[in-house]
Order: sequence, then C-alpha cells, then structure tokens
Amino acid sequence: MAVQARSRRLLILGICCMSLLMVGLDNTIVNIAVPAIGRDLRAPLSGLQWTIDAYTLVLASLLLMAGSTADRVGRRRTFQTGLVVFSIGSLLCGLAPSLGWLIAFRVVQAIGGSMLNPVAMSIITNVFTDRRERARAIGVWAGVVGISMALGPVVGGLLVQSTGWRTIFWINVPIGAAAVVLTALFVPESRAPRPRRVDLPGQAIVLVLLASATYAIIEHELVAGVVALVALVALLLVEPRRPEPLVDIRLFRSPPFSGATSIAVAAFGALAGFLLLNTLYLQEVRGFSPLHAGLLTLPIAASALVLGPLSGRLVGASGPRASLLVGGAGIAVSGLLLTALTPHTPMALVLAAYFSFGIGFAMVNPPITVTAVSGLPTAQAGVASAFASTSRQFGSVLGIAVLGAVLAAGLRGRPLPAGFSSASHVGWWIIAGCGAVILAIGLLTTGRWAMSRQPDAELVDA
Repeated sequence: MAVQARSRRLLILGICCMSLLMVGLDNTIVNIAVPAIGRDLRAPLSGLQWTIDAYTLVLASLLLMAGSTADRVGRRRTFQTGLVVFSIGSLLCGLAPSLGWLIAFRVVQAIGGSMLNPVAMSIITNVFTDRRERARAIGVWAGVVGISMALGPVVGGLLVQSTGWRTIFWINVPIGAAAVVLTALFVPESRAPRPRRVDLPGQAIVLVLLASATYAIIEHELVAGVVALVALVALLLVEPRRPEPLVDIRLFRSPPFSGATSIAVAAFGALAGFLLLNTLYLQEVRGFSPLHAGLLTLPIAASALVLGPLSGRLVGASGPRASLLVGGAGIAVSGLLLTALTPHTPMALVLAAYFSFGIGFAMVNPPITVTAVSGLPTAQAGVASAFASTSRQFGSVLGIAVLGAVLAAGLRGRPLPAGFSSASHVGWWIIAGCGAVILAIGLLTTGRWAMSRQPDAELVDA
C-alpha cells in the first residue's frame, strides 16, 4: 500500500511537471523565433521585446492572486482552468495575423500560465507531506523549470527551421489537453483550511507597478517611470494596512526569503537577457539558421538536464549554500567570457561561456524555493513559494527589458549585424554582475546568522 501511495504521489508530481515543462518552454522558446517573427510581422526590436515581456509581465502580476484563488475555489479546478486557457492562448498565438494580435494572445497565454506555477507548488506541498520527500519533490519541480527553459531554444530552433515560428505555440495544445485529462484522473482536489481573501487593491497596484516599470525601460518613457515610482510607494503604504495583503511586506524580514527573491530576479533576468542576446548574435551576426542556433545552446540544456536534479538533491541533503555559490560563479564567469564578443570570436570560447552559464543556472534555480521558505512558519510556505515564482518571472521581464534597451541604445540606429557586437558588451557585463549578485547574496543569506533570524511572533501567528 505504501509503495502504491508513493507511486501515485510521483505520478502527480509528473503531471505537475508536465504543465511546468510546457510553461517553462514557452518562456524561452519564443527567443529563438524572434528574428523569424520580426521578419514575418515586420516588427521593430521594441515590438519583439513586447512579444516576450507581455507574457512574463502578466504572468508575474497574477501569480500571487492565482495562488490564493486556488486555495479558495480548489487547486485542481484552478489548475485545469489554467491549462485550458493557456492552450487556447497558444492556439491563438499561432494564428496571430499581426504583432498587435500576437502580443494580445500572449497575454491570454499568461493568464492561463499564472494558474499553473503556484498552484502546482500547492498541489505538490499538499501531496508530499514528509519534509525530506517534499524537499526532493520541490527540487525536481524546480529542476524541470530550469530544464524546460534551457531546452526552449533547442526545441524552438527545430520547429522554426522545419515548420515555421507558429508551431512553437501550437505544440502546447496537445500537451495541455493531455495534462487536463491526467489531472482529472489522478490529482486530488484540495483547498486551504482558511483561504486568504482577495486583495484587489494590492493586485491592481502590482499590475500597474510592473507594467509601468517595464514600459518605461523598453520605450524610454519618463512618465511611465514616475507612475512606477508612485505605484511602489502606494504598495508600501497600502499593503501593510490590508487584513490579508497580496504582498506581505513582513516576509522580507526573513533574510533567507529576501535573499531568495533577489536571487530569483538576478538569475532569471540573466537567463532571459542571455538568451535574447545569444539568439540575435547567432542568427543575425553569425548567420546561423534557427536550428543551428538552437543546437549551439545544447551546452546550456545539457547542464540543466544533468545538474538541475543533482542540485535539488544537494539542497535536500545539505542546504542551499553550495548550490547558490557555484551557480553565481558560473553565471558570472559566463558573462565575463563574452564581454569582448566580436563577429569572429572563436566558437570554442562562445560554447565555453554557454557551458559555464548552463552550470550556473542549473545549480542556482532549485535552491530558490527551498531558500525562500527557510526560517518561515509552515503556514507561510505557500505564500513564500508563490513569491519565489513571481520573482522568477519579474526577473525575466527585467532581463528582456533592460538588456534589450541597453542593446538598442548601443546600436544608435546602426543595423543589427554590424553594430551588435560592441552594443552588446554592456549587456554581457550586466549578466556577469547578476552572477556576482547571486554569489554575494547566497553567501550572506544562507549562513548561521541569516538562518537564525526567525520571523516575529506577529508573522508566525498570521
């Protein structure tokens, strides 16, 4: 009976990972198709940034609310709804007749995707009750997220090269349909004993904050930057006064939680920016086909495939510090190797940078969620994991927005192939800086002092 129960738990973990594989692929598979989409829909660089950031922006904005909604109406029901909406959005993206429609349908995708990540984590937490077994399951889950995001360029390159960019969206439809059926058959329904109330003011402020900040960076719009600053101040003033806030500011009193959210932003910002610059370099500067460009990123995917689960096991056995330090160092070294990139840089050096980045990202991703919940009360674990997922997506938004803006500023109107190399140098330095930030924060927030800092009694009772 115990073996049967464990097999069922592993099956449920597999179903959750299937949906996350789909969402994770979609986070990065679009990058490899950016040049093809730009040519077909005649889109400028800023428009191409929005095809990626419209998705991640909405996803980041709705993750926290989706988690609390699932606690109230049922996790399985919310999970299935998310799968259906995401699949419909994917179908529509593949049919988009123009850039504007593609961006709109990416928003539909994101609304569905927001119901998957935090809800899957809640399902896993509810099913895996043993502490050590849960840590391993979370490690596998986080590893799948990293693997799927790293595999995106490879799968995308194959599809774009063979059948066109629209199929990168259509591939989600059969996977989503299968996940809906499997969820109905095997995933039990569950709700929180005392679900959190909906915080509409908090949700509205978060959406305005993220949207205006992203718009300000991509479009160089000062007014949007002011709006973002006002929204941030409003968030700090309004949320502490809400009985059950969407963004509980008190969580940031835990050094491991604050460190994990910062590391998530830095790591996923580095990944999104790395893939954007890499795609443009390989296809527009070096002239490789989408498939060839995708295959050249195999070192990243291979590292994630091998080291992601290993990192999860290491975190479960000895804590997150070692994984975070190796991860930060790997990302930093990768960025440094590419700071002098030219159209004629030996591919051996480029591939070495890819290997280094793959090792770094594979090691840093699994510990993020585990670190986020360290030192917090069990009742706050779901909120903390949702924050970790939100931070990942917000990092992706910033990575595309910031590095795209830096690249556009460096080009100064020059054509992409001729001006890319020198214009991208600042971007690679930023990626190296992200690795250094991960290294420093990982060292600071996983030591004895940080782990001994317990939340105050008010938070424990919350």
